Amino acid sequence: MSGKLRTPYSLKVILDRFEGDYAIFFINNGKQILWPKDKLPQGLEEGAVIKIKLYTSQGEEREQRELAKNILNEILNNKH
Repeated sequence: MSGKLRTPYSLKVILDRFEGDYAIFFINNGKQILWPKDKLPQGLEEGAVIKIKLYTSQGEEREQRELAKNILNEILNNKH
């Protein structure tokens, strides 16, 4: 991952159940989050309380904007 990571935000969720390849988490406002089971620590069981940390990467955001700009410029400049 390139760029500097910003301070994380965190969210506590409760593992409600597993459905197929996904874990279903509930957050405190009653909404659900679906998360791939293969991206979870092993041994989690229904009822487990998990803290999810979210980070943003300024470098990756900048790279994505630059890539989008370059693609758009290429499309606009290569009209036939």
